[in-house]
Amino acid sequence: MKEYKSFVQRIGVTGISSILVSLSNLIILPILTKNISVSDYGIYVQIGVTLTLIPIFSTLGLVGAMTRFLASKKGMVNDIQEGFYTIFFSIVGVSIFVSTLLFILAPNLAHLLFNNNVLVAQLLPILIFIATLNVVISFYFRTFQQMTKYSIFVVSQAYLTVLLVSYFAITDSNIIYVVIGSLIAQIITFIVGFIIIIREVGLKIPRFKHLREYLSFSIPAMPTLLSNWMVDSSDRYLISIFLGTVFVGYYNPGYTIGWSVIGLLAAPFNIILPSLLPYHYDQGQLDNVKVFLKYSLKYFLIFAIPAFFGLSLLSKQFIYVLTNPEIAANGYLVTPFTALSAVFFGCYVIFFNILFLEKNTKILGSIWILSAIVNLILNIILIPIFGFLAAAAATLFVYGLSLALTIYYSGKFLKFDHEWPSIIKSLFSSVVMSVIILIFYPNGLYNLILIVLVSATVYLALFYALKGFKKEEIKFFKDLIKSSANN
Repeated sequence: MKEYKSFVQRIGVTGISSILVSLSNLIILPILTKNISVSDYGIYVQIGVTLTLIPIFSTLGLVGAMTRFLASKKGMVNDIQEGFYTIFFSIVGVSIFVSTLLFILAPNLAHLLFNNNVLVAQLLPILIFIATLNVVISFYFRTFQQMTKYSIFVVSQAYLTVLLVSYFAITDSNIIYVVIGSLIAQIITFIVGFIIIIREVGLKIPRFKHLREYLSFSIPAMPTLLSNWMVDSSDRYLISIFLGTVFVGYYNPGYTIGWSVIGLLAAPFNIILPSLLPYHYDQGQLDNVKVFLKYSLKYFLIFAIPAFFGLSLLSKQFIYVLTNPEIAANGYLVTPFTALSAVFFGCYVIFFNILFLEKNTKILGSIWILSAIVNLILNIILIPIFGFLAAAAATLFVYGLSLALTIYYSGKFLKFDHEWPSIIKSLFSSVVMSVIILIFYPNGLYNLILIVLVSATVYLALFYALKGFKKEEIKFFKDLIKSSANN
């Protein structure tokens, strides 16, 4: 099994950091919802959504160009200096312009998104400016494969935010101070990260001689990035516009729980497959590629399917424990929609690699642009009529559409065994597990933890009894875990 050595090992610190960052969202959820109002929590959610949107424009996609053009310059300090600082100062200039524009528009943004809290809208441009620069720093570490530094950087940023935001939420219960806590965390991580970069490559005023080349590569990618954001996050904006920030506060916990838990299962495959499969594909080792894809899909679904059933049935209890009775009563039905959406996305992550290997990014871009348009239309039509639950349903439909189109087009290039018997066994085991949950439906944290452990044990025991796990697959996975990544 030598050719598979790095399949699990390459997850490494990067996979762990991805999981830790995702967990930080669950950690901060109960702290905020139990200490600030639902409306203020909705405002905090809108800030987070905006922090993922604006850098798409303020970076001009140049962080992608950094990875593409500078990764091969490792050890060439002068070229790295010129390239990095060309990108860095270009983004600084654009970010200043964007932040100034947002500050001018603060009253309008406050009315649309932040429950007329103008001070929050005025602090937001500063927060966005620093957060955008932190995106550049994180991509620097990724570009030069400094994955330990990258992991420490993103995890420190996430948990420093958790620490400071939690402190201000508990001591003051004012959304203004919560935003200030987030801003301080961004500033501290930026200073530390930038000092590390200066120590490595020094400081230089660039000549911007490659800027046009970088922009010609990066700008065409922006529509796809924007489309991804629209599918993933634009529903919070539209809920706020049509219904108000209180309903964003009802909606987001159910969305976060459903998406984050299953997203953790998909994260390792999303990290490792794009870097592992090209080696085998370019060597003409298609059988190896098919094996990786088959096992990835199987092992993702083995855990994602029962997670969907469990989260759907226990969503009200999870939200009650993590937030408060008001949010639980209003938002628990969101979780089944977003949990299934996350299952679809996890499958997409695996099938996407076929089009990625074929370098057919036009199809991928077209799929996400279409999905974004459909998502926007459905939300605009349905949210005013059916409320925020319609946004969750639209998300589910769009991720299902994206997956179906990706499977269809990827199948034109490469097909692999989908292990249907294992999927059916997983579904059957999950149904049995669900019956146990319904019979012994928990009440309270202790009982919730107990039923999760019992139901998970029942699922795994039944799936194993049905011979869902094959001996050679177990051996395969053990070999992967023990092996070292030297590929």
